[in-house]
Amino acid sequence: MEKRTGKLKLGAFLHPTGHHIASWRLPEAYEKASVDFKHYIELARTAERGKFDMVFLADSPAMRNWPLERSSRVATYVAGFEPITLLSSLASVTTHIGLVATATTTYNEPFHVARKFASLDHLSGGRAGWNLVTSVNIAEAHNFGREQHTEHDARYDRGTEFARVVRGLWDSWDDDAFVRDKREGRFFDPAKVHYLNHKGEHFSVRGPLNVPRPPQGRPIMVLAGTSDVGQELAAEVADVVFATSQTLEHAQNFCKSLKGRAEKFGRTPDDIKVMPGFVPFIGESQQEADDKFERLQSLVHPEVGLQLLGEMLGQIDLSKYPLDGPLPEIKETIGSHTALKLFTEMARRENLSIRQLYLRAVTRGHAMVRGTPQKIADHIEEWFTGYGADGFNVMPPYLPGALDDFVDKVVPELQRRGLFRKEYEGKTLRDSLGLKRPASRYNQT
Repeated sequence: MEKRTGKLKLGAFLHPTGHHIASWRLPEAYEKASVDFKHYIELARTAERGKFDMVFLADSPAMRNWPLERSSRVATYVAGFEPITLLSSLASVTTHIGLVATATTTYNEPFHVARKFASLDHLSGGRAGWNLVTSVNIAEAHNFGREQHTEHDARYDRGTEFARVVRGLWDSWDDDAFVRDKREGRFFDPAKVHYLNHKGEHFSVRGPLNVPRPPQGRPIMVLAGTSDVGQELAAEVADVVFATSQTLEHAQNFCKSLKGRAEKFGRTPDDIKVMPGFVPFIGESQQEADDKFERLQSLVHPEVGLQLLGEMLGQIDLSKYPLDGPLPEIKETIGSHTALKLFTEMARRENLSIRQLYLRAVTRGHAMVRGTPQKIADHIEEWFTGYGADGFNVMPPYLPGALDDFVDKVVPELQRRGLFRKEYEGKTLRDSLGLKRPASRYNQT
């Protein structure tokens, strides 16, 4: 295999106090992090100082579907900012970093999503990105007049049509449609506006979108699905794929499978950037990094660990099984097929008890490395040069300290090795990711 050239990509995936489920319990954690704009300004500016491609915000239009007693013991997905509103505000205090937010296709309409992200792209000068998800939290269904989710593949059918509609709406106006000619009294050229007139199984959308074509042509689209149907959708529409891989071999196989599907959609493998989630515990020594990890692990309440694992397996009640016994066989799930496969295979491969497995679930199946900045950089370099990733979505386990450590200690090491940029290459998120601006479907010549 030829030596890989080019620079890797980095996203900062931010939860208010960090990704570890117990991070909010650290004495130094900021208890009001989820509703303090100044906290997010600090995080975004730190990531931008580190030349990250983007900040990435997850979202769910519901609290966790946990019993209140257990829910009261966690800080994530309880009460916080709506992400597009937050990113629109962050656009005014940053200059280069991409701004990516999650919006579900299960409980939204395509016109709403197209309009919001087109607006964010204009507000930020071309730095917006949409993380397309299909909902797995049953509590979301309860907030939108439903008792149950539709099943997995049906959600992806809707999601696929949803994505196509949104992309079509973003092409409603030609780039030069708005002439704004005061003398002639002509605000836009009627020949350069396009009605989508979409009629499909799930949606009927006439258009046009009442926002001009975004600066990026289309905001960046991010997907996280690794199932077969998820890969098909990603190969068609995704610019970035947020993957879940525990081993380099799995990551390599996933990249090969996904990128191998691109050609049938008229795309090249380089049109899709695969960025697995990555949880780093950074210390000046191995012992210091291990101590940081064990400190957080000791704060995981058993009820929280058990509930978190059950949620990731697809709303499975594990309370009736012995904590130190094996994971039961699970055949049906309404949740993520990827998560179910990942954790059941992990439990079987390593002979893990339920307790041991829920302590692994604190990183939600993403690769976790503990060590010095050099060791963290070694892992990143191995996966990047080995074609297991085009970059990483860095998931700081606690904030702001873990992000500070990555920017101040790991990024300089990656730059020294020639793996990561020292300055931004352009003004838009597409520029940073090395992706071309797409032509409108109505102007392909």
